[in-house]
Amino acid sequence: MELLYFILLGLVQGLTEFLPVSSSGHLVFLDKIFGVETGNFLFVSIILHVATLISVIVLYYKQIWHLIKNPFSKETLLIVVATIPTVIIVLLFKGFFEDAFSGSYLSICFMITAIILMLTYFKTKSQKNLPYDNITYKNAVVIGIMQGFAVLPGISRSGSTISAGVLQGIDSEKATSFSFILSIPIILASLMYELFSCFYNGGQFFVGSYINLIISFIIALVSGIFAIKIMKKIAKTGKYYWFSIYLCVVALISCFI
Repeated sequence: MELLYFILLGLVQGLTEFLPVSSSGHLVFLDKIFGVETGNFLFVSIILHVATLISVIVLYYKQIWHLIKNPFSKETLLIVVATIPTVIIVLLFKGFFEDAFSGSYLSICFMITAIILMLTYFKTKSQKNLPYDNITYKNAVVIGIMQGFAVLPGISRSGSTISAGVLQGIDSEKATSFSFILSIPIILASLMYELFSCFYNGGQFFVGSYINLIISFIIALVSGIFAIKIMKKIAKTGKYYWFSIYLCVVALISCFI
């Protein structure tokens, strides 16, 4: 049962990290259904986020290398500017976000994401596209704020950041690429924070089978690459309403578990 649980965790994390349906929300959803003790659920979640981080690097390595070689370019500064409000929000509401992993607000957050995606779909039908170089620092701040609140399970990080871009008039494909690259610093920051917390508190990083965790990691990595490719195709059409309908169903189910 535990092996099956970890297989599902990896698959769900890999797919839902990049599809706009909330990876953390689905992980909590699975945890509530199976009720398997993993020792440190938050740490498991972060490890799987690292797997999907590698997925981004694999598919966007050229853009990422460009940012590294040009640390003072506008593209790099936009990532920095978007990350700052995310960090501030996470630090300010840290306790609330950690409590939310109990699943108390899961159905509400799923529904919020569904509404955001439906609004984004209507926007894509009439938006005027902006070239990537015209994304402003104001746009980046708004996207960063949305990413901050997407720490809540059920609020999709990719869905929120892509929607924040599209609703400001940014082309869906460009907003998608920006969202995926923007995930890198916040995932790295989350990992470092969790590692520091474990060291500082003298606690265990993980209680359970490391083999299961490794299998889950590999599945998350492979399925993450697959999900990014799918999402890039979906971004061309802007048909986010399918995800909105799906999230409404999940929100309803989560009310009864």
